[in-house]
Amino acid sequence: MNTEISPVKGGLHSVEAALLPVRLFPSVGYYAIMNRYPEVAFDTCARYNKAEKGTHRFTIADTRGELRLTVPVSRPSGTTLWKEVLVSDHGRWWETMPIALESAYGRTPFFEFYIDRFMPLFTPDARPVTELCLEADALVRSILCMPAKIVEAEEGRAFHSYTDADFESLSASLPPYWQVRADSLGFLPKLSILDLLFNLGPEAQLYLDRLSTSGVDNC
Repeated sequence: MNTEISPVKGGLHSVEAALLPVRLFPSVGYYAIMNRYPEVAFDTCARYNKAEKGTHRFTIADTRGELRLTVPVSRPSGTTLWKEVLVSDHGRWWETMPIALESAYGRTPFFEFYIDRFMPLFTPDARPVTELCLEADALVRSILCMPAKIVEAEEGRAFHSYTDADFESLSASLPPYWQVRADSLGFLPKLSILDLLFNLGPEAQLYLDRLSTSGVDNC
């Protein structure tokens, strides 16, 4: 994990911009890190790596515990970058994913309040998977009213770069927040930002703000 930059006033870092990988509905830790910076850039030119499942997979909690939801992708011949990888229509995922989300979060206080905002994302269109990820991120940031400005990843500019290991480490140490199935499953800390939104609603941003100033991690 990156530890060389110390927090400054307001929980922000001395390097004023973060460089984050493009991810689909990433973890709470991802957004906790984003919330610490006035400016954020996304690494839209990342090289394709089959092992990086977070680009098109995220984790929620259903009745049995953690459940990973995946948007299938198609890699055209000669593809070398993630932004060239396309969303696939395999498995009719655009129909099954909303059903899975409703099964997992239909009883949460804010599921019905937010789910219609996300439904336009669930289509079989063969668009770049990074485009889907960024559209989802824009919706999440809009709901959270996050202050970070999205900028281009310009060469020569200082960015504090993060990886999935950073998000994983921070997510593992999150203070508990209310989850609809905590009585049966206990608190599950490594879930998608959707879990925080559906369970906490408007208080989700307050939770992220507290993380930004609490010193809960060394990011």
